[in-house]
Amino acid sequence: MNPGSEPELDLQQGLFSHLLELRTRLIKAILALVVVLAALVPFANRLYSWLAAPLVSRLPEGAHLIATEVASPFITPLKLVFYAALFITMPVTLYQLWAFVSPGLYKHEKRLARPLLVATLVLFYIGCAFAYFLVLPAAFRFLTAVTPQGVEMMTDITHYLDFVMLMFFAFGLCFEVPVAVVVLAAVGVVDLDKLRKGRRYAVVGAFAIAAVVTPPDITSMIMLAIPMCLLYEVGILAVRWLLKPNAADAPSHP
Repeated sequence: MNPGSEPELDLQQGLFSHLLELRTRLIKAILALVVVLAALVPFANRLYSWLAAPLVSRLPEGAHLIATEVASPFITPLKLVFYAALFITMPVTLYQLWAFVSPGLYKHEKRLARPLLVATLVLFYIGCAFAYFLVLPAAFRFLTAVTPQGVEMMTDITHYLDFVMLMFFAFGLCFEVPVAVVVLAAVGVVDLDKLRKGRRYAVVGAFAIAAVVTPPDITSMIMLAIPMCLLYEVGILAVRWLLKPNAADAPSHP
């Protein structure tokens, strides 16, 4: 056998083993999603009623949600169940991702990545809860109040689901400000001094993003912009804590 072919063979075997592990991790994540999805299907209509509560409770007397397509009463709750299953199994998916990539990381990389992954998950959930319990009620209160006289507000169930999911996703991402700040500092794009000096720009950016993301009322915009400004400060504190020099961080592999 050609001696030069041995490293190439080892490389191919290593790549094949990594692909097999990746497939195993993906299968576990998909199985978790399928199990949760199957468990939630019987509660699809109840979940949709819970999701629609912030709007339904603020509609005028006699008004209600409507279905403009024949299959919407069946398809739309199932779509919600799928979104809910993704939401619930997100920790499992992130764990499988972490289990796949962590063996190749250095000790200092693991030290930084672990809290970032946990923070990413927790902040996304907090952002979604913030949108559901605080922002959506305020937005629907405003929208029902400005409905013109003689116009009956009757929202389609599919359009409502799409709107709420978009709000959840937008607020979940906006609440990732501390994670984004730490990542930018970790790769050397910014440092503590730049972050402190950039506070005024962060405030302007927060209000600009809030104006785009939120419904067209000043209350919702302020309710997103102020938490983003506070989360920027949290990001600065996280940079000071997570990125401080640590001589004990030696590589865990050559």
